[in-house]
Amino acid sequence: MAADKGRSGRRGAPRPGKVRVRTAKGRKLSSTRWLERQLNDPYVTEAKRLGYRSRSAFKLADIDDKFHILKPGGSIVDLGAAPGGWIQVALARVGAKGRVIGIDLQAMEAIQDAILLQGDFLDDDAPERLRAALGGDADVVLSDMAAAATGHAKTDHLRIMVLAEAALAFALEVLAPGGAFVAKVLQGGSERALLETMRRRFKRVAHIKPPSSRSDSAELYVVATGFRGAAQPET
Repeated sequence: MAADKGRSGRRGAPRPGKVRVRTAKGRKLSSTRWLERQLNDPYVTEAKRLGYRSRSAFKLADIDDKFHILKPGGSIVDLGAAPGGWIQVALARVGAKGRVIGIDLQAMEAIQDAILLQGDFLDDDAPERLRAALGGDADVVLSDMAAAATGHAKTDHLRIMVLAEAALAFALEVLAPGGAFVAKVLQGGSERALLETMRRRFKRVAHIKPPSSRSDSAELYVVATGFRGAAQPET
């Protein structure tokens, strides 16, 4: 793996001079703006320098720097793992004795020491495939899953909450006591039922917008730590 083994590997990253891109014939203005943003994004530059597959690797690094969920020897499941930036960070932090498993609809190029599965996490057989790859409990379940944006805030919020709820249901089945869960949500408030479940089953629940998350993005991450273990039957 080419990525730096440090906690985040980006402190003191150089900030290149601003690059402006002219709109070429046949290229949409939105594409030109995206390209210009990429060329002027220091996290994109630093991701390339460190060998990360995506700038989103820094989001997980930021989360772990604050909550310290990726411990040496840990077993990690990454839902919505493509292209693999979170996998790279998780591998570096759990070390050679850890286990990192990812699943995504998109095929991913192999990453040494990671188990990468292709498929829809919402398919009936996906949780069993992940459990088989785990071979035991997970210490952390990560979800960076997001549905394609529609541009309608309420619709996009509801769609990402469906994914977060499915990820939480899986986490509650596979996490070891003391484990952690991270899921992408959107600003506008997580669903009350989701948060209530997390507060019952974990010792601490918090929201974070990582410094590496673009300021114009509505994304947030909900982080739950201190999993209380299997739910006790009501009497």
